[in-house]
Amino acid sequence: MKAITLLRVDSSRAASRSANRHVAIGDLDELAAGLARVFQVSCHVEAEPVDAEFSYDVARDQYNSTAILQRLAGRGSEAERHLLGISGLDLFVPILTFVFGEAQFAGHCAVVSVHRLREEFFGLTPRAGIQRERLLKVAVHELGHTLGLRHCADWHCVMATTHNVEGLDLKGMEFCVRCLSRSGLAAAMRGRV
Repeated sequence: MKAITLLRVDSSRAASRSANRHVAIGDLDELAAGLARVFQVSCHVEAEPVDAEFSYDVARDQYNSTAILQRLAGRGSEAERHLLGISGLDLFVPILTFVFGEAQFAGHCAVVSVHRLREEFFGLTPRAGIQRERLLKVAVHELGHTLGLRHCADWHCVMATTHNVEGLDLKGMEFCVRCLSRSGLAAAMRGRV
């Protein structure tokens, strides 16, 4: 991976219903800076959002992350440039109630959502920094899948599987030594220093 492009994923349907379903450009800039630190690659935010209206499921009142992922993949990308869709929409895959994100395994595209990462989703008062930290962990995790990493048994590792924000808050931000080695990032990072 030599570069990451962040794309905002929105929906006209969501725009008319709730401002909370959008991700601010400032939040994307902060995420890009965090991903640049973790992966030591160039990250930039594309200004034009992707409209996810096509992926809306009326019965679930959610957006199909697999369909969004396929749309992102259709945009094409250089082999070493990864695309990361960032959304405020509630995402799902048919076999699960919701997902924080989804990625092409050993591919170049991933999508993540802040919808269930927000304290407000649980009726709580927002805490400074918690949403940013959660989003960065989910983004690093999904980009790890694009590098061919599977879920890790080490619950401190960012590749540990998590199905709730409590588990997400407990796990670390970094790859464990084993995942770092398997991803090829360790060697790539040594070459950039």
